[in-house]
Amino acid sequence: MGVFTKEISIRWSDLDPNFHMRHSAYYDFGAQHRVEVLAQEGLTLHAMKENHIGPILFKEECVFRKEIHLHNTITISTKIAKMRADASRWTIVHELTNENGELCAKISVDGAWMDTKLRKLATPTPAIVADVMHAFPKTEDFILI
Repeated sequence: MGVFTKEISIRWSDLDPNFHMRHSAYYDFGAQHRVEVLAQEGLTLHAMKENHIGPILFKEECVFRKEIHLHNTITISTKIAKMRADASRWTIVHELTNENGELCAKISVDGAWMDTKLRKLATPTPAIVADVMHAFPKTEDFILI
């Protein structure tokens, strides 16, 4: 897997009273993109449900750099910044850039995998989970923890 990027459309409903993108919309775009990346590599929501495994977040943070407005052309990219060797814990980073390549926002999420039957943290099984996580694009400063 190389770099996973996607152009996103800013919707009217993504705006706040100041006519720029509301803070919670950034998190929504990040969550959607994570699910799309996993699904593209074969780890679909159906596969997660069948195998009783799902991602959970411990922390989600966004650093806002530039305003995003309704008609901006925005690209979101998704990479892993940190991960345990067994892929059980990870940090994923999303960067939202404008049509000039300027960084508008950077979202970081710290997460893990949960056994959805036991409702407890788990080392991911089946092997596809770890395989997909290891194949995920990495940041330049990626750390194996």
